[in-house]
Amino acid sequence: KERMRRPYTLFVTLFGLWIEKSSAFVAPPPKRTFLQTASINRNRFTATHDIALCSASTDESITPTPSSFVNGSNDTTPLTPKSHSSSSFFVPCVNEPIDASLLALPRHSHYAVNEILTKAEATLKALHKHAHVVESTRLVTMQDDNTGPCHERVFANSYVDLGKVDTVGFDYDYTLVTYTEELLELIYDMALKRLVQDRQYPMEMLTSGLCFNPRFPIRGLAVDKETAWICHLSYTHKVAVAWEGQEKVPTSALYREYRSKRALTPKERKERLKPLNDLFSMAECCLIADTVQFFKNTSIPYCPRNAVTDVLAAIRETHISGDFHRIVAQQPERYFRSMPHLKDVLDNFKHAGKRLIFVSNSPFWYVDAGMKYVIGENWRQSWDAVITSAGKPIFYTEQRRPFRQVNTETGRVKFNLVDRFEQGEVYSEGCLKELVRLMDWEPAGMDEFSISREGGASALASPNVLYIGDSLFADLVDAKREFGWTTAAVTPEVGYEMEMQSQTHYVHIQRTIEILLSALRLLQDELGASQYTDEDSAVLDTLERLVSKWRDRETALLGNPFGSVFRARYQPSLFSHSLRRYCDLYMSSVSSLRNYSPQHRFYPEDARLLSHEIRGVEKECWMLEDVLASERIDFDDETTGGDIMDDTDEAIPEANPTDGIDSIEASEI
Repeated sequence: KERMRRPYTLFVTLFGLWIEKSSAFVAPPPKRTFLQTASINRNRFTATHDIALCSASTDESITPTPSSFVNGSNDTTPLTPKSHSSSSFFVPCVNEPIDASLLALPRHSHYAVNEILTKAEATLKALHKHAHVVESTRLVTMQDDNTGPCHERVFANSYVDLGKVDTVGFDYDYTLVTYTEELLELIYDMALKRLVQDRQYPMEMLTSGLCFNPRFPIRGLAVDKETAWICHLSYTHKVAVAWEGQEKVPTSALYREYRSKRALTPKERKERLKPLNDLFSMAECCLIADTVQFFKNTSIPYCPRNAVTDVLAAIRETHISGDFHRIVAQQPERYFRSMPHLKDVLDNFKHAGKRLIFVSNSPFWYVDAGMKYVIGENWRQSWDAVITSAGKPIFYTEQRRPFRQVNTETGRVKFNLVDRFEQGEVYSEGCLKELVRLMDWEPAGMDEFSISREGGASALASPNVLYIGDSLFADLVDAKREFGWTTAAVTPEVGYEMEMQSQTHYVHIQRTIEILLSALRLLQDELGASQYTDEDSAVLDTLERLVSKWRDRETALLGNPFGSVFRARYQPSLFSHSLRRYCDLYMSSVSSLRNYSPQHRFYPEDARLLSHEIRGVEKECWMLEDVLASERIDFDDETTGGDIMDDTDEAIPEANPTDGIDSIEASEI
């Protein structure tokens, strides 16, 4: 911060394309400059760049860091057959030169408009020309030193005081234990065999190389049962991206199928869309797409609805049969990932006087194998109640289902009366009403505690219960909506995406999109309120197409055809909307909690959503230190009209790690 106050602070365009004295920014002009517009809508995180700058250039030959474009917005070329070796199709090549057409902006007969386009193009070319000299990009977060790396943070959507939490509940699958990719491969293969053997699908499907591809599906998708399209929905239920098999559905087809708004009515959504929200559903998502592509490749007529129904049934039967559960339980070292910090998390909560509840939909013998692998033989001693085969989400709303004790030696259920929970014992089925009664569970701060429902509200509601799970709708929605529990979601995608978005090439693509959007805004400011001419509209359309192509590049960098789990193109995804609505906390792993005290208080980040709220408080321009950190900057006479620094001037010092370039999430087209 002290360095930011140095008298030599300059206000410049990105990489010094043109320079204005700092006094020019004392009274902002009526219209923002190009770079001022680009500085708005920044996310609250900082990246440190080590950059060696050269003077700006408009050379056509550019060798950047960002990847080559993969599967453009209008490209319907089928992907390569799915296999582990071909999964790298989605991984962009960062050494391949960028097509110069992606950095070439149109021109306009109006002088002022053309000047905006010229400066924007020069800025883009300078950005990507010097991308290869960026040595490193590191995401720096505003956090305490004891909270670990950024991907090990716990993120808050609302205020949470762990000191007031007296009971902590945990799900099992993908929460207390996590799996290797081999589990989804196993589920995929077993369901594929069921399709062929039980539903008499073509035998060739078993020999055509079909297998689970971890680079195709993401969480938060939905399959349209009428078309068999795999859709990525925005928070407004708009279909942002759809794939039919391994071919991207053209935008024109989306408009025809879902009308001009590319969305279905609430009734249609209920009838047609099957959500694919949890991590297990990634196997069925992949199998649906592969089945459709197989029929298309072999010219076999098929009914999309029947194909989707059969695949979903095959997946469901694979889960119900318990076949894959037995294989996983017999080979825990192959299918489970180690969780070295899990016991520390549980012990921290236990030593703080909090009750621990284990609630899983899986059978006891299966969870016993996994918990012994990640914690040890005596894992049950940590819990006040262990509940298996719970049947969530019905577990929350059922009123009369009793608990059954499970024989931990044989795994059989005992049909005797359960009138209290005993530590170290295991119970199955039951319901929340019975759980409250057996644990003598009275939320703090309530004089009377009734387990009856009155006036449509549940007296079981208590924010003093924290429940942690991975599946929004099976684990968390009813707990939050019906009972007001504090909920925490395990979303491993957070860690991966934050790591990727901190990389140099990703930051450059974000910058490019921001510059193009800024040019669009400034261009329309210059055109004013009069009716646009054909030339005006053509320039705007061209810039919008460029933005779309760069968004496709951004999507490709994340290694899958749908992009971010949390963004449907440029809007928040339906998954992220539900995450924000129903989850107070979220984290990449339960192990992240080891970095926090059992009395830690979480404060949410800025929750403003409206455009005017975001824009109204941002700085009107970027300081030089906000754009880059460099030991020295020299600009040649042709670019700046003279050297800004001579040999006697003091070089700009290295930036503080908490200063640097802010990541920008743009307002969208």
